[in-house]
Amino acid sequence: MVAFLASLAVTFVCAAVIVTVGVKRKPGTPLTWGEAMVAAVFTFFVIFWIYGVVPHQFLTWADSELGWRPDKILLGPGKIFDKLPFTLTWRVVRDIAVSGLYGIFLGAHGTAWVLWQKRGQSKPKEALSAYGRPLLKKA
Repeated sequence: MVAFLASLAVTFVCAAVIVTVGVKRKPGTPLTWGEAMVAAVFTFFVIFWIYGVVPHQFLTWADSELGWRPDKILLGPGKIFDKLPFTLTWRVVRDIAVSGLYGIFLGAHGTAWVLWQKRGQSKPKEALSAYGRPLLKKA
């Protein structure tokens, strides 16, 4: 459990670094060769970490300390709504949970891309009438 929680802590620290750089760095700022190399290595590390290390640590934790093995049955045949003829083991729960982790990371990855590309952009102000209502046509 300690390794899994530590891997999540490293993930949150990396996310904080990305947010901090995204807020401070203005779009269109020239990038030096050294900055590009550091950014590339950091990006590779984060992707390796969230798609490789964190799920691995969860799987290791579930297999060892939690004991979610294939012979540990959660719901047996006939106990699932009294009609379904299959067995639900803790190994299946483990696999569903790690798939959820991948889904969360993929969603966060896509959101980070969009936010990075849209940083520094502001919404255009809509024209208001003298009474404070939005105008339908430009004046």
